[in-house]
Parts: sequence; C-alpha cells; structure tokens
Amino acid sequence: MGELIDKAKGKAKEFQGKVTGDRSRQAEGVVDQVKGKAKGAFEDAKADVKRAIRERQEREKSQRAENPSRR
Repeated sequence: MGELIDKAKGKAKEFQGKVTGDRSRQAEGVVDQVKGKAKGAFEDAKADVKRAIRERQEREKSQRAENPSRR
C-alpha cells in the first residue's frame, strides 16, 4: 500500500515542480515515484517467494500422504 502513496505523492510533487518551475521539487517527485515502484516490486517478490514456499510445502505434504512408508 505504501508504494501507491509514494507514487501518488511523487506525481503530485513532480506536477507542482513543473507548474512552479522548481526543478528540485520536480526531481523529488520523480524520486518518490521510483521509490514507490521499488517498494511494489519488492512486495511482489516477497509474495512470489511466500507462494513458492507454500506450494513446495503442500507438494511435500501430499507426497508424504501418498507414500507414508517413505520418510
């Protein structure tokens, strides 16, 4: 959720910088947007790892149930 806030805040700062001619504010907005995108990518990667772990655990559990003598 934080990534969405950073992106929106960044867009607003960038726009404000463009309107006022404040290049520093505009750059700050771009940085906030990039930060938001990075947070989003990290959250996606975290979710992918959790999903992979869960799938592996489920696969192992089902294999143990199919072959109870093999441990």
